[in-house]
Amino acid sequence: MTRTAERTEKAERRTPKGTRLGYGMRLPEYLSVISVLSALSVSCKENSRPPQEFDGPGALGYIQTQVAFGPRIPGTEAHRRMGDWLDSLLRQRADTVIVQSWNHLTARGDTLPLRNFIARFNPTAEKRLLLLAHWDSRPTADSPRSRDSTQPVQGANDGGSGVAVLLGVADVLKRTPSGVGVDLLFVDGEDYGDFTKDTADVLMGSRYYGAHQLPGPRPLYAVLFDLVADKDLQIYQEGNSLVGAPEVVELVWDAAKDLGYGGYFIASPRHTLIDDHIQLQKAGIRAIDVVDFDYPAWHTPDDTIDKVSSASLQIVGDVAMALVRREQ
Repeated sequence: MTRTAERTEKAERRTPKGTRLGYGMRLPEYLSVISVLSALSVSCKENSRPPQEFDGPGALGYIQTQVAFGPRIPGTEAHRRMGDWLDSLLRQRADTVIVQSWNHLTARGDTLPLRNFIARFNPTAEKRLLLLAHWDSRPTADSPRSRDSTQPVQGANDGGSGVAVLLGVADVLKRTPSGVGVDLLFVDGEDYGDFTKDTADVLMGSRYYGAHQLPGPRPLYAVLFDLVADKDLQIYQEGNSLVGAPEVVELVWDAAKDLGYGGYFIASPRHTLIDDHIQLQKAGIRAIDVVDFDYPAWHTPDDTIDKVSSASLQIVGDVAMALVRREQ
């Protein structure tokens, strides 16, 4: 016997048969109305939730394709092929695609051909959002946890996951256009150099974008997605985001909570990171970092496809789409 049934039976024993309750109803009628109202309440709550437009398993397929290219290190054939693939996919989905191409001279004297891809949806809209991720992968697995620092990073999560989220958003916007303008920015050269020494050889794509922003209105805000497909997803609020754009942090975490994802988007700070959002903040854009930095395979050869999850991509993709739909 369930607790609900037990309570009902006790109520019937306490109330003599035929006794009228409030509003002139007998007990069976009263219980029937309560049942209907409860069902309507559940239905209203379900209908108030936005539809699940994002395709998590499809996004996982995008990570699989990226990893199949091999490490996407600037200056390599895998990097060139990956860029061409991105360009082709985006032209099939976006209203407009802008490619920012340039050569970067590294501290060691190497010349790297780099490309940012900007996929624009509803490009004439004054009200715009910017979502971004880096699409390159790291040349050396230099984490203290790395078993072999001579190996490159596969980048299933670090690089691959952010790209997968953006491509999943592009798929949705192709099917169901947005009333608000959306720019999807795929930045290059984020992870090439040493973040503590060769500062000019990291965050290259976001720095270039900040110095060569598109004409027209700036986005309301920007959200960077990085390391967001870990099977054990725990996204804490990032320190430089809280300093540079606290209201955007609150907006994103509230959207996650509304979707029932408060257990994954944890509303407290843990890490303070140097990432692409810093360069956008310097360029006057309210930008934050959505990142799960508690990822043991970060900057190791073990950042492979078995470490990522379509369920985690679904959660983050749902939040990304909720932000877009909220503005329209």
